Amino acid sequence: MAELKERLLPPKPASAINLRDSSYRPSASGRQPFQGVDVPGLKKRGQGLRSWIRVDALGNSQIIEVDKFTMMRRCDLPARDLRLLDPLFVYPSTILGREKAIVANLEQIRCIITADEVLLLNSLDSYVLQYVVELQRRLTTPGVGDVWQSEGVELNRRRSRTYENVFGNTSPDYLPFEFRALEVALEAACTFLDSQAAELEIEAYPLLDELTSKISTLNLERVRRLKSRLVALTRRVQKVRDEIEQLMDDDGDMAEMYLTEKKSRMESSFYGDQSLMGFRSNDGGISISAPVSPVSSPPDSRKLEKSLSIARSRHESMKSTESATENIEELEMLLEAYFVVIDSTLNKLTSLKEYIDDTEDFINIQLDNVRNQLIQFELLLTTATFVVAIFGVVAGIFGMNFAIPLFDDAGAFKWVLLITGVTGVIIFCAFIRFFKYRRLMQL
Repeated sequence: MAELKERLLPPKPASAINLRDSSYRPSASGRQPFQGVDVPGLKKRGQGLRSWIRVDALGNSQIIEVDKFTMMRRCDLPARDLRLLDPLFVYPSTILGREKAIVANLEQIRCIITADEVLLLNSLDSYVLQYVVELQRRLTTPGVGDVWQSEGVELNRRRSRTYENVFGNTSPDYLPFEFRALEVALEAACTFLDSQAAELEIEAYPLLDELTSKISTLNLERVRRLKSRLVALTRRVQKVRDEIEQLMDDDGDMAEMYLTEKKSRMESSFYGDQSLMGFRSNDGGISISAPVSPVSSPPDSRKLEKSLSIARSRHESMKSTESATENIEELEMLLEAYFVVIDSTLNKLTSLKEYIDDTEDFINIQLDNVRNQLIQFELLLTTATFVVAIFGVVAGIFGMNFAIPLFDDAGAFKWVLLITGVTGVIIFCAFIRFFKYRRLMQL
């Protein structure tokens, strides 16, 4: 790793990049969130260079400019994984475990986590800066942000035994670097989504109560926009929850994300092969200088070499199986903690959506009631119009140009009006009685 750091990140303080001091404030430990450096050893490819924030396992941070192909070779990632981190494209939240890196796209946090460093796209977003500061704080301060203190004694004992041989650290609360970085990213994403859900709740409930009391076009438009935001936020929260749940259900993906163990296993295998080559060279020297029988010596050396190789492979297989089970359990507990958090946020949004649906149902009931009242009024008006039309029929009959004896009677006009009015009232009451009997009106 030291050779890789010297090749990719040679120190050059004279060409350090000046950052905006007003945007980057020191953390609680007194160190700056990140310090910019130039990387002259990298090949510049026109406008393909991008600014990345690099945080190592010791909490040191710096800004580097690396192009796409160099980043692919550095982290052993395909091009499609780097597209997930491209800010020009909108991809849903994703957590991918690769051979040498973890690709995390969690809301504003888009980073590549390896066994030794975290690389995330440089951004002036406050959540990205908070992620860098929080990660530095947890890496430099022992015991900060530890969520494993309440685990059982047996699991702590097994974890201590596993990490004692690999890292020489017997602390039961130790977590690998990639798990710490992933934990901070999950915490940042869950906190961001939960804060947005809380803001939406604060805005939604008073608006819905106002809508129930006064139905207007302005309030309906505001509720429509609120529901659109709610649906979009629910989709994002659901995607993060599904991604965590998918990782928890797949033991292979969780085992793939344990980068430190895979790196230490590769190093131990490399050192074992070197020691075996040294054994062969020593054995060859003895056979040349010492007077050993040429018939019996080679089979004995091959038999010893074969037995040592079989024993070493069995030991590594048993050790990797046991540690993989324990590490999967560790990562599963880590994911389960944030699964509960994101599931609580999703339940909060679901409750808000149900409240909006109940409000819409209540408004629809109110509108249906008003519509029914209008229909009843229209029915009464139509009946009254029919009764008034009777007077028009009588007037039309008596307005014809013919002579009858009734026209000579002085009181005939009063009797015609009286009889016509009583007939209209009787017909109107009959209609009302019919409507009430058929339950078309509630009077």
